[in-house]
Amino acid sequence: MKAFLTEKGIDEIAGCLQLAMLLEVSAYPKPGNVHRAADFEETRYEHFLASAIGVGPDFREAVGRGLLLGSERIQRNQVGIGALIRDAVVDVAKWQHGGNTSLGSIVLLMPIAVAAGSVSRKGMFTIDDLRTSIKTVTDNTASEDTLALYESIEIAKPGGLGDAPLFDVNKPETKDIITSQNVTILDVFKVASTYDSVASEWVNNYHITFDVGYPYFNEQMGRFKDINVATVHTFLKILSEVPDTLIARKVGEEKAKEVSLQANRVLRNGGLVNTEGKKMLGEFDSSLRTPNHKFNPGTTADLVTAVLAVALLMGMRP
Repeated sequence: MKAFLTEKGIDEIAGCLQLAMLLEVSAYPKPGNVHRAADFEETRYEHFLASAIGVGPDFREAVGRGLLLGSERIQRNQVGIGALIRDAVVDVAKWQHGGNTSLGSIVLLMPIAVAAGSVSRKGMFTIDDLRTSIKTVTDNTASEDTLALYESIEIAKPGGLGDAPLFDVNKPETKDIITSQNVTILDVFKVASTYDSVASEWVNNYHITFDVGYPYFNEQMGRFKDINVATVHTFLKILSEVPDTLIARKVGEEKAKEVSLQANRVLRNGGLVNTEGKKMLGEFDSSLRTPNHKFNPGTTADLVTAVLAVALLMGMRP
């Protein structure tokens, strides 16, 4: 557990979330993704670093909203999580020219920021307190939040959405339906959860983050005392158990499952802690690096960022 004291803790909580983004992109060799030793042609390591800096004020604002929520100065549906996400995407775009670096991470981290602010008002809090508060945030949105989320998607222009009908942000009638029927973000994500793990986290109270990634990350940190090893292994662990939905949308579920099987083999053979595992990891990384990035496990990277954020909020330091 970790103590954050009222307003004074806002910068510390926001810093935890920014550091999570920095640690995730810095972990190497993270197969198929940008990291400190590998770039994509159009999106480089420094674009991700700049994104983590750009989103800082938005995380601080979210934590402040959480403090208001925890003290009951605003109602549950008045947090404005959609606008927080949109403003963060706007700020990320101001800080770098590498395209969409962080939309998935922001969608996962913003409820965590609000939740941490809410429970920190009491001082000490447990991981169960944090997770309960996250559910309060994700379960209580309004149509305005959903429209702001759609604006975020329009701004970020993420790849790999495929033919997902609820993400066709160019259809005016979709936005009309959201307004007239008061469609919440959770309503949209309940449908999207079938093809997107970020949406699934909102719907299932961050099951992958808290039940798969976080315990494994802690175990790996305790065992190896090396945050890079723990982060890369957690990436492989999540990828091995949860086929990456970005890959699935680009090349199909069967190919995504094949990638998960490869991740499992690398992990079973030692990952970063022995010669054979390192060799397999390097080969795995190379096999995923195609010019069109169709095998980029980008959603897994977002999930690892959420795991790191929780670990940092609970007191872990590199």
